[in-house]
Amino acid sequence: MSKLARAVLDTIFAFPPNRDTLGATAYLIVENQTHILVDCPAWDQENQQFLQDRGGVSWLIITHRGGIGKAKEIQAAFGCQILIQEQEAYLLPDLEVTTFQQEFNLTPQTQVIWTPGHSPGSSCVYSQTQGGVLFSGRHLVPNQQGLPVPLRTSKTFHWWRQLRSVALLRDRFNPNTLNYLCPGANTGFLYGKRVIAQAYQHLAALDLEALRLVTGDW
Repeated sequence: MSKLARAVLDTIFAFPPNRDTLGATAYLIVENQTHILVDCPAWDQENQQFLQDRGGVSWLIITHRGGIGKAKEIQAAFGCQILIQEQEAYLLPDLEVTTFQQEFNLTPQTQVIWTPGHSPGSSCVYSQTQGGVLFSGRHLVPNQQGLPVPLRTSKTFHWWRQLRSVALLRDRFNPNTLNYLCPGANTGFLYGKRVIAQAYQHLAALDLEALRLVTGDW
């Protein structure tokens, strides 16, 4: 696998999984003069140069507490604003951050939506470009068949709340407003694609009532 970020859609780039964030995938959205980094890529020379060559970073969005990585170094390098849901801002005590409750409009085309469950402040980033792209962090990740699902793990904060957040996304969007999903983890199951097409159809097909009955030992 290449160690360099690459385009997955026009103006959207995916970084290789980052060990600092337990193998999570970060994305860069290039939107005119606003460059939005969704979670933290590995802070190495290649990624630093990649971001610099594309005009730096305007906003760094942390979609969940596990995506913080080298946020401090990224803000120091680019002077970017950091956005995180208010319940997890305490994890960045020495940094200048912007917080939000339910939603935050970054630009006329891009919003951040609170989707609690995986973690208390878990959120997704939605871009109206490309027919609608949802950056789902660890809220929705691909399974072994490459289909987006909520995944209950030992780190899940509140499983039923996570399913309610999935239902809210399903009710918020439709096939005309949600075309792609860019997950923040498990991207190896996409076999190099790092993007899930027909995202709304997959979201609508989830049997949330059956998932609600999922139990575990934690």
